[in-house]
Amino acid sequence: MSFFKKLKEKLAGQKESVTSKFKDGLSKTRHSVAQKVNNLVKRYRKVDEEFFEELEEILITADVGVHTVMDLIDELKDQARSRNIKETSELQDVIVEVLAKMLTKDEEETKLRLNPDGTTVILMVGVNGVGKTTTIGKLANRFKQEGKSVLLAAGDTFRAGAIDQLEVWGKRAGVDVIKHQEGSDPAAVIYDALQAAKSRKVDVLICDTAGRLQNKVNLMKELEKVKRVISREFPGAPHEVLLALDATTGQNALSQAKEFGKATDVTGIVLTKLDGTAKGGIVFAIRHELDLPVKFVTLGEGIDDIQPFDADAFVYGLFSEMMTEAGGDAE
Repeated sequence: MSFFKKLKEKLAGQKESVTSKFKDGLSKTRHSVAQKVNNLVKRYRKVDEEFFEELEEILITADVGVHTVMDLIDELKDQARSRNIKETSELQDVIVEVLAKMLTKDEEETKLRLNPDGTTVILMVGVNGVGKTTTIGKLANRFKQEGKSVLLAAGDTFRAGAIDQLEVWGKRAGVDVIKHQEGSDPAAVIYDALQAAKSRKVDVLICDTAGRLQNKVNLMKELEKVKRVISREFPGAPHEVLLALDATTGQNALSQAKEFGKATDVTGIVLTKLDGTAKGGIVFAIRHELDLPVKFVTLGEGIDDIQPFDADAFVYGLFSEMMTEAGGDAE
């Protein structure tokens, strides 16, 4: 049985809505990756160096990342040799298999680390414009739907309108927002939110943070200060430091992740606007080059359009049409 067919059977037990959301949301990336790979296979019948060179170019164009692509191509060459694969059509399933294994190093690490004995504190970081505040609202709504009590902290006190924006999302999700005036000390806002979380015994506190450009040293120092306040008031917290990255920015998202990782010990990625880009290949680069799990993705603008990242559903959504054409496995 092909790897892709095994993947399809594995997903058969999941909610169809999850698989279809990934499939629909990845349409632009699928066009830039899977369709081009499919066309490449049709043009090259035999597996040779020219085939691998063009495959390399397709993957780099899709923002899979140069280092990741090099490692991927090396692995594909090894697999072709060890399995004695001569025809490119036979290699399609191997491409899907190798990419899937690259994402699924440990399925447990993609799950949120929740505090079983009290409040879970989540620190959200990221530059302006990546959809950080929107993501907080969507996460708050998701937790609320799961029956959890949620509180938000408006720690992005520098960006004009950031506090108001978070309040709008708080109202949509039906959760309270702890805030100070614009320009206030972010650490002071977070401190008050932590005290409120303690007194109200809330299940989840999500803290927004400033998002000026990642190359501003003062921003990173501010984030370190906020994290110290959280750790002092809630030993062992923050339980998650989630970095919001805009999928449409491709390789720039990778450099942002590296910078924020130095200041805040990022525990996971929320990849936003995945449905609006052909650069969804950045997921592989994040996983392979940064060794960070993608924990959530946003696949639309609605309050419910946030999904826990599912590597199997992602790979299936990316290659389903290609594998259907290749051998009818997908349907």
